[in-house]
Amino acid sequence: MSKQNKFVKDMTQGTPWKLLLQFAVPLFIGNIFQQLYNMVDSIIVGNYVSSNALGAIGTTNSLHFFFFSLVGGLSVGIGIIVAQFFGAENEEKVKDTIGNAIWIVTAGSIIMALIGFFAARQVLILLDTDPVILEDAVAYLKVTSIGICCMGLYNGVSSILRALGDSKTPLFFLIFASIVNVVLDFVFVLAFDWGVVGVAVATAFAQFLSAITCIIYAYKSNTYFRLKKQNFKLQVAIFKKSLRLGIPVALQNSLIAFSLIVLQRVVNSYGANFTTAFTVVTRIETLIQQPFMSLGAAMSTYTGQNLGAGKVKRVIKGFNSANVLNTIFALVVIAVFWLFTPQIVSIFGDDSHVLKIAVDGLRITSCFYLFLGLIYPTRNVLNGAGDAMFSLFTGIVECIGRVGLAYPLTLIPFLGSYGVFYATGLTWLLNGLFSLVRYKRGKWKTINLVKLNNEPADIDESAQADSYA
Repeated sequence: MSKQNKFVKDMTQGTPWKLLLQFAVPLFIGNIFQQLYNMVDSIIVGNYVSSNALGAIGTTNSLHFFFFSLVGGLSVGIGIIVAQFFGAENEEKVKDTIGNAIWIVTAGSIIMALIGFFAARQVLILLDTDPVILEDAVAYLKVTSIGICCMGLYNGVSSILRALGDSKTPLFFLIFASIVNVVLDFVFVLAFDWGVVGVAVATAFAQFLSAITCIIYAYKSNTYFRLKKQNFKLQVAIFKKSLRLGIPVALQNSLIAFSLIVLQRVVNSYGANFTTAFTVVTRIETLIQQPFMSLGAAMSTYTGQNLGAGKVKRVIKGFNSANVLNTIFALVVIAVFWLFTPQIVSIFGDDSHVLKIAVDGLRITSCFYLFLGLIYPTRNVLNGAGDAMFSLFTGIVECIGRVGLAYPLTLIPFLGSYGVFYATGLTWLLNGLFSLVRYKRGKWKTINLVKLNNEPADIDESAQADSYA
């Protein structure tokens, strides 16, 4: 197989920490631009529409994540299979997986887009969304749900590219789409006065551009995307592997989203001002998580390729390097947030009551960033190894943490509404430690999706099912 293709990266050779950084940096830049969609939406709405409109956007975050979770999980599963076939030097199986991925991701995206669109109002009412922001929230969620089709295609292609070691190609088109998004935000909000609908349309159109341009360029420039008719034939083995890996990740995301929805309901009960402040904290923290997420994604590809090649010790070295890098970043961010939080949150508006809550909330959650940084490399080593069922267990842990802690903590007199911020931090602590225990037990070392003789191998399900407690 041609690993010398300039659009792929063989991570089975070279210094682990250098490979991880080389992979993670373009991905981090891409993630920053991707988050720019939501960040710009929030800044423009908060400054040029109203604080209530900002709260309307914020109250849909967890719901949109929930509706997209199936597609995201399937993309992760497909990427794991591609990475291990690549590491095992089985080019034809890489192409077969890509061909099957088109059917799987497209169908999943359409289904979830329809569910999100038609269930928007009913779910927001069920979550006790403040009537002041309900109509804006419904309109925003409906439009962004349609955009799931575009998000699914982009995430599917970029997941495959990352599995092949290419974190740069998706970046270029994401930057272009982000610029378009910013321009259209101003046009639709300031010139057309479309309010939250305007920023939603701008985001959906930008996602459409990033998906289409990335697909076209991948086909023209990357030899692994030059598929033949037989590569599009649905293969039961690949389909089952994709579901076996993707569904647990999707369920994990769904459980995390459900826990966020429950948390959002608790937040909504404190009124529009607190909802808006919580939105500000969430937006900033989503941005801060990008380095952790980028290094985690690098760890997943690194793990998949090296286990496909039978190099377990290289995976351990990479895991240790990733945790050192995340710890350094977490400590720096904690210091910055405790010194400059008022200046940071002020970019979202000038409502003093909202900003006071946001400052306090951000300082509380920042104390748990070390555990947040631990989650991503640990979880992604396990995912990259094919230990997919554990993803479901981490989702359960996160769900128990948020659902079980959010409301009870708010009942403590000296915490009150701030209990929701402590619930978030304690959930990160539980999830980080739980994932680390699973990693230390070493079951992931016995799982391999492919044999070294280039023939597909079944996942060791007995290894996956053992010792989760």
